[in-house]
Amino acid sequence: MSEGTAGEGFAALLRELKDRSGLSYGVLAKGGWEEWGWGWAWGRRAPVPGVALAVNPLSDEGRGSDDARRGPVGAAASDAGPSPSAKPSPADSPSNSPSKKAKRTTPPASPSTGRTGGGGGADSARESGTDPLLTVNTRPYTWEDPCSQHYLIDREPAKVPPPPFQQGAPAWVDAVGAVSAGEQLVTVTVQGTGEETVVLESLTVHVVSKDTPLAWNDYTMGVGCGGDVPTRPFTVALDAARPVVVAAAGQRDLPFKVSESDPEVLRITADASAYDVRWYLELAWSSGDRHGTLVVDDGGEPFRTSGNNGRPAYEFPPGAEEWIPAGGEGS
Repeated sequence: MSEGTAGEGFAALLRELKDRSGLSYGVLAKGGWEEWGWGWAWGRRAPVPGVALAVNPLSDEGRGSDDARRGPVGAAASDAGPSPSAKPSPADSPSNSPSKKAKRTTPPASPSTGRTGGGGGADSARESGTDPLLTVNTRPYTWEDPCSQHYLIDREPAKVPPPPFQQGAPAWVDAVGAVSAGEQLVTVTVQGTGEETVVLESLTVHVVSKDTPLAWNDYTMGVGCGGDVPTRPFTVALDAARPVVVAAAGQRDLPFKVSESDPEVLRITADASAYDVRWYLELAWSSGDRHGTLVVDDGGEPFRTSGNNGRPAYEFPPGAEEWIPAGGEGS
């Protein structure tokens, strides 16, 4: 193959990855392709994003626009002060039901609070009547590697399908009512929509509810992955009385600046062992005299992470046809 032909082939593959992921070339260059790339490369499977949002509570503006084609567009932020409606409401008595469609307990979007779309959706921070300043793409089911990812499921092994590739995790989780076990890695890609610089001021954790850990079976997504040390730029200890986002040693902390040509990819690992926790993040931003917040959650529902200590554990080794008991209980 000539050098020119090889270059054209690579360019075509890169364009296909960009089109399938919905991410810009800038985000792909910063590493935002990771959760799409490895599954797409092996067998060229199309990614399976989660439920999309296409909501702008201020108007119907933006539907069918370039922003809507880029990804689902969400509510906007303005320079108005926080609205009382943006405060989280207490949980009504969270149950251990596997359904993700429980009563909504995260705050509704208001003129000063927008929401991101979980499971691969993108939302925009905007001012009323203006173009969006930010797009935010949230992936609640990112994996460090398959072996490190566990889910609690209220089903016997014979009724649980084989583990998915990472890009298929949102659909698989929704189908079986799975809950992230032990820890959950959330990837948030934030990008400006123009040359104007937007400052990401802070990332705040809000706990909606805490309950006893789920008494379900624990399923790991992989076996024998090796001993690589995971990279965790930001962590959240959900068992703490007041969880906060903490930058790892040597990791640059907020505030960050973003624009269309300079996005940021935030990787937040939340862990829980003593509780079943429903939680979400709130991203504060500013640009000149404008400012606001975006709620970062799982498509309108809180993230959910439960401890899995002592739970019956199962694995699905390569070449196996069914789940089998793992070497130890829980993880």
